[in-house]
This record gives sequence, structure tokens and C-alpha cells, in this order.
Amino acid sequence: MKELHYQPNRIARGLVSRRTSTIGLLIPDVANPFFSEMARGVEDAAIAKGYSVLLCNSDWNPEREQMYIELLKGRWVDGIVVVGSRSQASAIEASVGDTPLVIVDRRSSEFKWSVWTDNCQGAVLAVEHLLAMGCTNIVHIAGPNDSPSAQERRKGYEQAMSRAGLAGKVYEGDFRFASGFHIATMILEGSERPDGIFAANDLMAIGALQAAAKLGIEVPRDVAVVGYDNIPTAGYVSPSLTTIEQPSYEMGASAFELLFEQLTDDSVQGVRKAKFEPRLVVRHSSVKKRSSE
Repeated sequence: MKELHYQPNRIARGLVSRRTSTIGLLIPDVANPFFSEMARGVEDAAIAKGYSVLLCNSDWNPEREQMYIELLKGRWVDGIVVVGSRSQASAIEASVGDTPLVIVDRRSSEFKWSVWTDNCQGAVLAVEHLLAMGCTNIVHIAGPNDSPSAQERRKGYEQAMSRAGLAGKVYEGDFRFASGFHIATMILEGSERPDGIFAANDLMAIGALQAAAKLGIEVPRDVAVVGYDNIPTAGYVSPSLTTIEQPSYEMGASAFELLFEQLTDDSVQGVRKAKFEPRLVVRHSSVKKRSSE
């Protein structure tokens, strides 16, 4: 074998053993640092257990997601991790079939194996922080309406605003930098300029920071900004971004561990859900000085 440089063919072995030591990973946006860090968590945990990972980028497209699931099943993957899906639970499980599955970033009782954070509570933390900084006109740049995580963050925003006796206003973005920039430009140029912006992810929040800078609006003196995810870039932009942290790497590693449990223990039954708590990370984009200072 050494002389001939023989390399075992995993696909051929899989025909016999029904195992390929390979898993599939579907993420919705490979350009978003939150998902790339999560993918690294999945991959590191998988490699430590002797598995390799096939990475697929669904680009937030349910049809593309279904295409990749079929492709992965055709490659005889042992299991699949699906992150940030906007598809109906029934559609995902129907396409996956008997292949072990873990869903990440979806709070749904329909999925037996899942990893998630409380997006609603995270949004409440963000809004309560802006209120504590003296903001009274807080707008929300939301994610797409068909995104379950965006729906939960919008719900938390509305709950916190309602409890404070304030009327909120929601603008729908798409989780990308450009939508945050364009929406923030529109609302900051308007006649009723907000004094607080809560964006449903950091990329849109950074877009809002850039819009304010372009318009000569000072952050946080004129408008405070809070994002969501705590991607690495959040600490490097100017001003540094206050955000809600989701431990993306740990969530990815946990997703593989749940999948590995299904792959190695035939007696496992019931429901397994790994829940992570959101955490407020305060930086310069939201901390307003008191009038007496």
C-alpha cells in the first residue's frame, strides 16, 4: 500500500459499511462572518472525531437548500447540519428523510435535534440597553419576514417597546450590509430622525454606522446603534459596535456533537436541544454621555 501510494476510497467503503465519515453543512451566507465562524466550529469538532465536512452555501434560497440536501444524500453523507433555514420544517424533514439531521438557529418544537439562542430575549436586551441610554425614538432594521430568527428578534423589539409605552417602527432589511446602509440613510435623512437604531444583525448595523458617517451624524451622540451576533468586525469598526452576542463557534461545535450522538448511539431517542443564552456586549456605538458630563 505504501509503495503504490494507495488511498482508500471513502465512497467505495461507504457502499459496504453504509458510512462515509462525512457530513454535510448548509449555511445561508458564506460571506457573513457569523456563519463562517459557526462553520469553523462544526468543522473543528468533526475533524476531532475523524469526520470531514462538505460545505454548501444556500444563499438564503429554499430551492437551493433543497438542491444541496439532495446532492449531499447522493454523496452518502452520514448526517446533515442545516443552519439558518427559512424552509418549512416539514419540507426540510421530508427532503432529508432518514439521514440524521441537526437544525441550527431555529427555535421550533417541530425539530427534535436543534441548537439555538433565544432571539426574542436577545432583542429585548438590545432595546432595554438603548432605553437605559436615554433613547426614546428607537427604530428596528429587521431581517427578512420569512426568516424565523428575524421574526423572533422583531418580536423581542416590539415587546420591549410596548413595555416601555413607546411606539416602534420596523423597516425590513435582508441581513446584508447594503440593506442596513440604505435603510439607515433613508431614516436618518427623514424628518423624524430616530435617536436609537437596533439592527437585526451586525452587518446591517455596520451599514447603519456607515450611513451616519456619510451624513455627518455622530454616533452615539445623535443616534445610538446596536447590532446582533457579535461578529469579529463589530469590535474593529469605528465607533466599535454594541451588539448581542451569539457564540457562533460554540453553537457550531455543539451542532456536530448532537449529530455525532445520533451517528454513534442507535439507542438515542426523543428530543435533544442545545440552548445558548444571548449576551449584551456594550461598546462605543451606544454609550451616550449624560448631559451633566
